[in-house]
Amino acid sequence: MGKIAVGVNMEFVRSADKGFEEGVKIAADLGYEYIEPMVHNGRELLSEAGYFHSFSMDEDPRLMKEICDRYGVKLSGLSAHCPLMRPEISVPYLQRAIRFAADAGAPVVNTDEGVKPGWMEYDLAHQVMTYTLTQVSITAERYGVIVGIEDHQIYSQTTEGLLKIANLVDSPYIQINYDAGNAYIAGSDPYEMLEACLPRLYHVHAKDIGGVLLEQRGHVTGTPVGVACGEGVIDWKRVINMIKPVPRDIVLSVECGTIEQAKKSLEHLNGLL
Repeated sequence: MGKIAVGVNMEFVRSADKGFEEGVKIAADLGYEYIEPMVHNGRELLSEAGYFHSFSMDEDPRLMKEICDRYGVKLSGLSAHCPLMRPEISVPYLQRAIRFAADAGAPVVNTDEGVKPGWMEYDLAHQVMTYTLTQVSITAERYGVIVGIEDHQIYSQTTEGLLKIANLVDSPYIQINYDAGNAYIAGSDPYEMLEACLPRLYHVHAKDIGGVLLEQRGHVTGTPVGVACGEGVIDWKRVINMIKPVPRDIVLSVECGTIEQAKKSLEHLNGLL
C-alpha cells in the first residue's frame, strides 16, 4: 500500500491571472504538498508577463525545481497534453517534456490522445498513436519518467478506449492518469473506470463536477476544470478507499477553477484522508 497525498494542478490560478511562481506560493500558502504545472514550447506573452501559470520548456528545468523548493512543494507530475494522433507535434513535445520532467524532479508526464483530425479513421488513429507512444516510450524508459494517459478525448472517454490506448505499447512507462470528473462528464461510470485502471494507476486528477457543468454530461468528453472537491457528484471517500490498495504513492491533483475552490478541495480531501 502506497501513500495518498493531495496536490493541485496550476489551473487553479488561471482565472486569477497569476504567473507560475506566484501560483506556487499561493498553493504552498493554502497547504498543498504537491503541484502539477503545465509546460509549453517557446514563449508566449501572458506567461512572460506573469499573468498565466504555464512554464516554458525554454527555461531551465532546474529553475522550476528551485521555485518549488523555495516554497516547500514538490512536483506530482507535468501537464503535457498534446495530440497523440499528430506525431509531428506530439513526439518532439512529449520527448522534451519527459527530459524536462526528469531534470525538474517530476515523476509523471500527463497527456491524452488529443483532438482527432477529421479525416482520420479509427484504425489509422490507433496505428498513429502506436507510433507516437513507441517513440515516446523509448525516451520515457531512458529517463525513468512515467507517461500518464488521461481519459479526456474521443477514444479515452470510455474505460475500454482508455485501456486500449494505454496498451498500444508494451512499456512499464506508459500508464494511466485517471480523471474522475472527465469520466463522469463523458457519461462513463467513474468508479467502474477507476476499478479497471487501478493496476495501471500512477496519478489522479481530482476533478469534481457540479453546477452548470452537470448539464454537459454526455455531450463532451472532458472539461478543463471542475468545482471544489466535495461540492460536486464525485464520492471522494469511495475514490480514496479504492485507491488505498495501490502499491505505490498516488497524488490526487485537484483540478478546479479558482483559488477558493482549491482551498475548499484541500480541506475536503484532507478531512477524508
